[in-house]
Amino acid sequence: MSDVFIASDNIITSLGFTTIENARNMLAGNTGIRLREDKHIAPSPFYASLIDSAQLHSGFSLIDDPDLFSRFEQMSVCSIKNALSGTEIDCADPGTLFILSTTKGNIDLLESENKDRYGHERIYLWSAARLIQRFFNFRNEPVVISNACISGVQAIITGAHLIRAGIYDTVIINGTDIVSEFVLSGFNSFKSLSTGPCRPFDKTRDGLSLGEASGTIILTSKSSLSKSKEKILVGEGFTTNDANHISGPSRTGEGLFLAINRLLKRTPAEIDFISAHGTATLYNDEMESIAISRAGLQSVPVNSFKGYWGHTLGAAGIIESVMSVYSLRNNVLINTLGYNEMGLTNPLAIIDRLTRKEITNCLKIASGFGGCNAAILFCKK
Repeated sequence: MSDVFIASDNIITSLGFTTIENARNMLAGNTGIRLREDKHIAPSPFYASLIDSAQLHSGFSLIDDPDLFSRFEQMSVCSIKNALSGTEIDCADPGTLFILSTTKGNIDLLESENKDRYGHERIYLWSAARLIQRFFNFRNEPVVISNACISGVQAIITGAHLIRAGIYDTVIINGTDIVSEFVLSGFNSFKSLSTGPCRPFDKTRDGLSLGEASGTIILTSKSSLSKSKEKILVGEGFTTNDANHISGPSRTGEGLFLAINRLLKRTPAEIDFISAHGTATLYNDEMESIAISRAGLQSVPVNSFKGYWGHTLGAAGIIESVMSVYSLRNNVLINTLGYNEMGLTNPLAIIDRLTRKEITNCLKIASGFGGCNAAILFCKK
């Protein structure tokens, strides 16, 4: 079976339009979560991490006509194009596949002012994926993965499996989601939104902060395609479903524990740090702490990136994996922004300050509505 390498990546969030720009802001302790006022999204002010529309419009204008593409599509195209720049990847090669990870896609096209703007089909995830496919001239039909908040991690696991099986040589994965009236009102109906910037794992946490982002990670069997001298391998990955509840996580952490445990049984690697889902909701953080403790990893350093750019849904697993890979390449453990005091019944080794040390392996985990869970390993070669 082929090794799977990370050839290139990109992150677009409120903290920047490149991975490096995001990293610099995160290392400086900056957050993109702000109090926002946008009557198109909510009647009253709300906390969220939003991408600058003027910068997005300006950047996309250098690529194509912004009036022909939705906000979601512009974000996806910009991120993919950035990740592809400087590589020798041929999108039209039959050995190259495109995977789109998203939970809501062009959901804002359901709103009355946008309903007739692009045609009714663009609301479907497959339609948006095909538009992006045609833009980059991908030869193969795109794959869409929409499995709640594990979509991004599951997309990486899927891409790696396809390469190991010898079906494709290169898989370009993009994860994108936007903050819209539909998304914000949905989470608000669960009473799961924080009254300020989210505080993962903290004793005073009171909910999540939403964010929008587009992230791209390119997997390949060809190590020569990697833009970085530091080779990063995509290791084993597993998904599970505990079918506990449509929105509530398992109180025993069963599904996530099974995913982590299966991964640990398949790899002899010692885990140097864990990139958690860490939404800052009372139940998610507690569930993760139980699952991690059951797996015997309670002493392994753990962080959550949600305090920097919020919960970005279908993009979360991609951009958090990219930043975890950045940590491996640069030997840095990034602190959990918003965390001050342990708020878990099963204490974890939460990373509360920026730490520079030699690290080799990272476990990335994610959980989502409907009881879905995912775990994947990233390793420095």
